Amino acid sequence: MENSWQILRRYSDFDLLNSSLQISALSLPLPPKKLIGNMDREFIAERQKGLQNYLNVITTNHILSNCEVVKKFLDPNNYSVNYTEIALQHVSMFFRSEPKWEVVEPLKDIGWRIRKKYFLMKVKNQPKDRLVLSWADLGPDKYLSDKDFQCAVKLLPSCSHPYIYRVTFATANESSALVIRPFSEKGTLKDLIYKAKPKDPFLKKYCNHKKIQGLELHQIKTFGRQILEVLKFLHERGFPYGHLHSSNVMLDGDTCRLLDLENSLMGLPSFYQSYFSQFRKINTLEGIDVYCFGHLLYEMAYGRPPDSVPADGFPPAPSVSVVSVLESILSPEAMKNGLPTVSQLLQTPLFSDVLLTNSEKPQFKIPTKLKEALKTAKECIEKRLIEDQKLIHQHRRLTRAQSHHGSEEEKKKRKILARKKSKRSACESGEDHSAKYSNSNHSAGSGASSPLTSPSSPTPPSTAGASTIPSPPPLPPPAAPPLPLLVPMDPDPQPTNSTSRGALLSSIQSFQKGNLRKAETYDSSAPRIS
Repeated sequence: MENSWQILRRYSDFDLLNSSLQISALSLPLPPKKLIGNMDREFIAERQKGLQNYLNVITTNHILSNCEVVKKFLDPNNYSVNYTEIALQHVSMFFRSEPKWEVVEPLKDIGWRIRKKYFLMKVKNQPKDRLVLSWADLGPDKYLSDKDFQCAVKLLPSCSHPYIYRVTFATANESSALVIRPFSEKGTLKDLIYKAKPKDPFLKKYCNHKKIQGLELHQIKTFGRQILEVLKFLHERGFPYGHLHSSNVMLDGDTCRLLDLENSLMGLPSFYQSYFSQFRKINTLEGIDVYCFGHLLYEMAYGRPPDSVPADGFPPAPSVSVVSVLESILSPEAMKNGLPTVSQLLQTPLFSDVLLTNSEKPQFKIPTKLKEALKTAKECIEKRLIEDQKLIHQHRRLTRAQSHHGSEEEKKKRKILARKKSKRSACESGEDHSAKYSNSNHSAGSGASSPLTSPSSPTPPSTAGASTIPSPPPLPPPAAPPLPLLVPMDPDPQPTNSTSRGALLSSIQSFQKGNLRKAETYDSSAPRIS
């Protein structure tokens, strides 16, 4: 009864979670409520299956599984902190030394990260200009020293590239970083694909796939070429990125500009971390960028993310060259043999003929000492990724083995083998028993194993234990005893003298009981009294 009440109480938590996720406009399979008969054992078992299926649907959805309400529901102990209040505290501390900035409003849940918060800002002497402040805690892959980290973050506003979104201000301390950028009313590349408003919550903008559609071929070619050019620029300067996805690409007319260069410096996990961690061929940040580009290209072509990766096939695309590039990145063969480089992608027919009209000269000067620190941090990130991939690979092998041995087919095979083995062992034990019995009889002496077979071949009687105790040296054979009156018949009797046989038969036939002499007996068993 106690378990029943716990399940029913837990259902109310599921109901609250489902209410919070309705903003996504997804149809989630939460089992319906039941007021009568909700304590029956069959109903409870059915309800448990329904709730488990509900959790499976949520956790397999990439966006829902990363949202704050789901993480708090699944792990309330580690996600009980109010991250918005923490962000406000840090931002308020910053404004004490920078009074020219003013918060207009918080942009609630516009991003997918739990520990990253956004605020709409303005400068007091320029009230019409709108900016966006992003604040975030440091992540598990932060390997720069505090000094190098703060130096790298403060270097971001000096970066000038036609396909990198401009940073107005950036600062950091030992536990977090704060970056301010201009606010764009047009939104990101993902907003264009999903026809979404930039200020809406992430779940509302991108979970429902009903209104989306792919981009035109010239947009796919232009945007893809621009993104590949900026990735090549960062790779050549040894600046780690690893955070490419359509929400990190800002749109300005027909120009794409990359966002959130600070994420890799802060050690934050990638949006596709759970994807590429499964593939051991993707073990560098350059490979991660190429893999993420494959996801972004798929979204631009089909207007939605891929259902699964690796993808066995691709729907018809605006061009055959689009499918060719996707196959080189997201197919099973690519996961086994390795991905192309950014330079190789730029030489494909899809992007090689795109003319870039922007003439802005890229500038991003990184001090030599900081370059060495960035190189070391990049190597540490890649080393940790390889270790995670090994653990995931071992876990998957163990899971497959357990699933294989626990299947009904394997259970039947094991039962059949066990039966065959038991029969074989029974036969072997029977053969061993008969062999031991035969050896015992043989070791006792050939004459002791059977009665006399003929009057002419008498044998001495056998002794017990002759099969286990060594016999002494043979003694001279004793004198043959007198022949008995009745000789046992051999199964295959030898021919004997007919005269002796006839005398024996006539003696038997003439036997009469009355001719026997009466014996006298004396009873000595009675007690004697003296």
